[in-house]
Amino acid sequence: MSAGKSMSRGLTLYALACVVAIGLAGGVFTAVYSSGPERATVWISALVALVVQMVAFAIARVLGDGGHGIAGWGLGAVICVIALVVFGLVSRALGLPSNAALLSLATYFFLTELIEPPLLNV
Repeated sequence: MSAGKSMSRGLTLYALACVVAIGLAGGVFTAVYSSGPERATVWISALVALVVQMVAFAIARVLGDGGHGIAGWGLGAVICVIALVVFGLVSRALGLPSNAALLSLATYFFLTELIEPPLLNV
């Protein structure tokens, strides 16, 4: 299998796994938070997490293919931390509920980071 097809397959599997993990966690957060703004914020966080993780995973795959898998995974984690801080500032500026925004985004990042390592070599 060519490197492009392998990258595409790994990215697709990771995207599907992330959608499932984020969807399940989002469902739990939706059940916990009762107000409309908090629930909307949970799903905004889900979208942000999915986009950030897909970019981070693609970078990790490229670095991993070059023999720097741990560096790629570490860089992905740094990207997530930066995204969490930026999202916290932006969500506060937009008047989104900070508790729902940060707790859900941190949870999504944690879950998707756990899924990442086995799929880096697919």
